[in-house]
Amino acid sequence: MKKTLTILGSINADHVISVPHFAKPGETLTGHHYHIAYGGKGANQAVAAARLSDENTQVNFIGCIGDDDIGRTMKNAFEQDGIHTQFIHQIAHQTTGIAMIQVAASGENSIVISAGANGCLDENIVEQSRSQIEQADLLLMQLETPLPAVIKAAQIAKNNGVKVVLNPAPAQKLPDKLLANLAMITPNETEAEILTGVKVTDLESAVKSAKIFHQKGIETVLITLGSKGVFVSRYVSHQGQQEIVAGFKVNAVDTTAAGDTFNGAFLVALLDGKPLQDAIRFAHAAAAISVTREGAQPSIPTRAETLDFLKSI
Repeated sequence: MKKTLTILGSINADHVISVPHFAKPGETLTGHHYHIAYGGKGANQAVAAARLSDENTQVNFIGCIGDDDIGRTMKNAFEQDGIHTQFIHQIAHQTTGIAMIQVAASGENSIVISAGANGCLDENIVEQSRSQIEQADLLLMQLETPLPAVIKAAQIAKNNGVKVVLNPAPAQKLPDKLLANLAMITPNETEAEILTGVKVTDLESAVKSAKIFHQKGIETVLITLGSKGVFVSRYVSHQGQQEIVAGFKVNAVDTTAAGDTFNGAFLVALLDGKPLQDAIRFAHAAAAISVTREGAQPSIPTRAETLDFLKSI
């Protein structure tokens, strides 16, 4: 029987330029390798899930595009990746969202976003997409679209027995009524600090941060720690499980979609029935491949490439 992952989130056209370093105030830099790539955290995660899943998983995507050629082209590209796009809504008199991305020589990136049609993903759009949420096994969301819609979607999912996963990026304070509806949260160190007040620097601080998430009602916490790997904490039936699962060392070229690739890969691996640690290892492998390539969606590997990578370790 097919499993279903529904993703609600943003769709952006990424304008990417490589720079020697991030510009200081008043500084003008000469960049190179300018190009437009398809992005947006929601779209990246949907593409990652679709490319990294097998024939037993269906990926649905709820999002908004503008009334423009780039939005229609992106929707067609999602369909080519095998994503179900019935609930990608075209918004009249709006442009598709854009992101201006600088990629430094170090591989780090800096991003500025204009929401465009993403700002129209409101509670009404969620209501129109209700069936996609109710019929899912998992609902994955981020924070590049309006928060009221994220809260409403989480409530619909929880009421229908659908597990809700939140990748809380870009980081912002979140109400307890949203956190209480989550089965899983996947922040990085910065996002975890903003949400819990605990600066995550090591295992001990990660445990403290995770405890606060668990107290809010979240069963599984994954805190991504960059090159250190991922801290995972599960609290089920009064029993806890906490550990750091190491990642893979590669030569990073562009980290733009690494986190999104990890999230999409991790959830399809869980839907495949993989144990938690194996699912994290699969997601680490996919993310490792992605940072060796430029761009957001162009960098996301296929399932076959990821399995080959794991075999080569």
